[in-house]
Amino acid sequence: MEETSLRKRRGDEKSIQSSEPKTTSLQKELGLFSGTCIIVGTIIGSGIFISPKSVLRNMEAVGPCLIIWTMCGVLATLGALCFAELGTMITKSGGEYPYLMEAFGPIPAYLFSWSSLFVIKPSSFAIICLSFSEYVCAPFYSGCSPPQVVVKSLAAAAILLISTVNALSVRLGSYVQNMFTAAKMVIVVIIIVSGLVLLAQGNTRNFENSFEGASLSVGSISLALYNGLWAYDGWNQLNYITEELRNPFRNLPLAIIIGIPLVTGCYILMNVSYFTVMTATELLQSQAVAVGGVLEPSSVGPLGGLSSLWGRWLLGAHGLKTHPLLSQTFGDRVLYPASWIVPLFVAFSTIGAANGSCFTAGRLVFVAGREGHMLKVLSYISVRRLTPAPAIMFHGMIAIIYIIPGDINSLVNYFSFAAWLFYGLTITGLIVMRFTRKELKRPIKVPIFIPILVTLLSVFLVLAPIISAPAWEYLYCVLFMLSGLVFYFLFVYYKFAWAQKISKPLTMHLQMLMEVVPPEEAPE
Repeated sequence: MEETSLRKRRGDEKSIQSSEPKTTSLQKELGLFSGTCIIVGTIIGSGIFISPKSVLRNMEAVGPCLIIWTMCGVLATLGALCFAELGTMITKSGGEYPYLMEAFGPIPAYLFSWSSLFVIKPSSFAIICLSFSEYVCAPFYSGCSPPQVVVKSLAAAAILLISTVNALSVRLGSYVQNMFTAAKMVIVVIIIVSGLVLLAQGNTRNFENSFEGASLSVGSISLALYNGLWAYDGWNQLNYITEELRNPFRNLPLAIIIGIPLVTGCYILMNVSYFTVMTATELLQSQAVAVGGVLEPSSVGPLGGLSSLWGRWLLGAHGLKTHPLLSQTFGDRVLYPASWIVPLFVAFSTIGAANGSCFTAGRLVFVAGREGHMLKVLSYISVRRLTPAPAIMFHGMIAIIYIIPGDINSLVNYFSFAAWLFYGLTITGLIVMRFTRKELKRPIKVPIFIPILVTLLSVFLVLAPIISAPAWEYLYCVLFMLSGLVFYFLFVYYKFAWAQKISKPLTMHLQMLMEVVPPEEAPE
């Protein structure tokens, strides 16, 4: 058989990742530092997340904005602690997928993988790369928008490069993630320190009467909370690669405890820096370069959107209407000789988030294939590289398809509520398994009120956008998710013979082409 020959061939060669003999399965290559970098690097700068401008628009005052950002950080931490219990109880990669499988069976797990693999994950990956492309192209087209063909071609190249890097080596992918996370933390520190220096110099006028004129209605608070929480999305990314963590019982919860409070602190201090320099009115009226006129600065989170605006405004870069006093004062005294640093590091931020997204989403494809919910070849491992290469390349190809249309932001926005639907369902599964799976070992056990609180919050976040701004598109999204049941019963449950006749030769040829084999052992 071809599988046997490939395994023998692998026996005569050494993995590029290590000289030690290894089984053909996912390797435990990631430690605490790499795990923390994945959390921080994916949250900060990742796609379609709401910027401080969006929160301010709802709250209409500086003080409540800072409170909302703090609340969102606390809530993200509580959700991540629930996932820490799940990840140490069920040590399988794939994020929500294996937890839904254990708690509720295959159908909810399949619907999650169906929605994530074909819409949520690849479209988010595409938007991040489009954002990166826009920032890289902008300096070469001063005074005008870059041609869409150039932006999209560079974004497609970025997707191919990132997918190739992660398909080549787990360790190489983690090194790239660590490097870009360090790079984005440099610009975060520059923004925070620069803002705090101005604050210490007495620029506190924007914080006087900071609650005056605030909108404290239930609707405005809920929308601000909803927007802010999306800036923290990515807190569960480490659960997608649990099988590749060294000592996950220690490193998974520790990376969460370190990473998310670090992001929360950065977000709050960055907002303080923004408000030190800009009044609320100036911030709301400001504009920044977006992706093809489709994505707003919020597309790439607080760092990608407002730091670009902040850097161009304060450092005197071209292409944006500046405030003379602010640009002269800040640029001359702080960073004017090095004004090119901000856009450069914003590009690093977006490409780092793209790498983290690809790194983790590929594991979801891999686990879904291993469970028989996708093509079996997607669960195969490269005999040379010991990576889930077919799953990573599949995810990259779907993302490239999403680059082609002119407007994918609206699609992702309408599917955004689906993410909290599955978060809530997963954490509900944690509560259910407290009673139905008492025999499972729980190295970490959070107080029961935490998953109950997060579940109630998830229900609120699913219903809030639908009630506040009902649209037919939400119904279309639900119908798309439920349409996965058709494919589940045709190809997974009943396994029609004609489908097997197509998939088996396809799997065989792809296996020979990519030199991949099934993993030798599945995690317990």
